[in-house]
Amino acid sequence: MVEAFVMGDGHRACGICPSRNFAWGEFDVAERPSPEFPFDPDDGHRYTVSGVPVCVHPEKVGLPPRRYKTDGVSPVTELVLPANVADLDPYLRELMHSAAPGTLELLIDQAIREIPRAFPETDVTKALRRALN
Repeated sequence: MVEAFVMGDGHRACGICPSRNFAWGEFDVAERPSPEFPFDPDDGHRYTVSGVPVCVHPEKVGLPPRRYKTDGVSPVTELVLPANVADLDPYLRELMHSAAPGTLELLIDQAIREIPRAFPETDVTKALRRALN
């Protein structure tokens, strides 16, 4: 039997949560435990009927409930920079504030790579600070 809870490692999810073992998008997130996602005592995960691992505590992983793996939906919004630098701050602010907490770091990484390509004169750190405040 797998240890269900892990304490003190800074990760809010249960010790058996798929988010500990699978990349974003490689598991589904359900609103709550359900008979639809039976628990497998051998490895500690819940699964869909088709065998996709399921997290049943969306608030702990920072992703809204969705069938990410099952439907092939990316949990990370793709950064699509505006054509005009004047639109960058409002775009970044909206994007960062609407992102699922679990994906915010990935969006910041994309911004750090892409903003200098699109707007070489822009200070990326300052732009991100403005967006996140």
